[in-house]
Amino acid sequence: MSKHKYKNILLTGAAGALGEQLRETLSKECVLLRISDRVDLKKKFKNEQVELADLSSQEAMLNLTKDIDCVVHMGGQSIEGSWDNVLNSNIIGMYNLYEACRKNKIKRVIWASSVHTVGFYPRSEVIDTKAMPRPDSNYGLSKVFGESLAQYYWDKYKLETVSVRIYSCVAEPKDHRMLSTWLSYDDLRNLMVTCMNSSNVQHSVIFGVSNNDSLLIDNKFANHIGYKPKDNAENYRKKLDEKLGFVDSQDPLVTTHGGYFASAGHFDDN
Repeated sequence: MSKHKYKNILLTGAAGALGEQLRETLSKECVLLRISDRVDLKKKFKNEQVELADLSSQEAMLNLTKDIDCVVHMGGQSIEGSWDNVLNSNIIGMYNLYEACRKNKIKRVIWASSVHTVGFYPRSEVIDTKAMPRPDSNYGLSKVFGESLAQYYWDKYKLETVSVRIYSCVAEPKDHRMLSTWLSYDDLRNLMVTCMNSSNVQHSVIFGVSNNDSLLIDNKFANHIGYKPKDNAENYRKKLDEKLGFVDSQDPLVTTHGGYFASAGHFDDN
């Protein structure tokens, strides 16, 4: 019996902040870790294989996913942007990735969806993964498409996916919103490995947050995955209060799940 569930893993967006956090952990979970981005990457771990690729190219995605068993997809546009950028990276790019995975018979995809799929829910409302999407941006719209695509590829082609709605994944909470939305780097790593090793995910949606005292979400429909976060943003509350003062309850930062994404104007008007 192999000690690795998946022999060959692909990590896209490996040059990004979260991709960088996952490289060492994923390198221990497989025989070969193929890492990819649009920008040049340097190999860090002995079983890494570096590939430059653009999500908007079907051919590049087909080559990138060849001989891969599991994809951890952190690539694409990671913040709000122009419709053209979001369309190419997160809609066309996502379709190209899934088609390549279907053709190359990939077993499972774990990918970075986002809080911004549900960004317009009021902060006073705790939501679960059955809540209807309420995207707050071009970016949020593209992630709703990604989740629908993942559901379709499970229902029709039996390609397993975990859509991880990442809230605020940073080294430590930066503002009062993040006291509820923080996902620590350690919990991110733990979450990704748990999603990989879970026995049957079909298409599951899970909120990517730490074990914070103040929570906006309920992961009850993802309990089968077995994710048990450990870190708690509450440990930073005193530091944030001292640094930033108390936040006004009417500040758009804390009125919705999506924070300033929800209150910002249309990006393409800028």
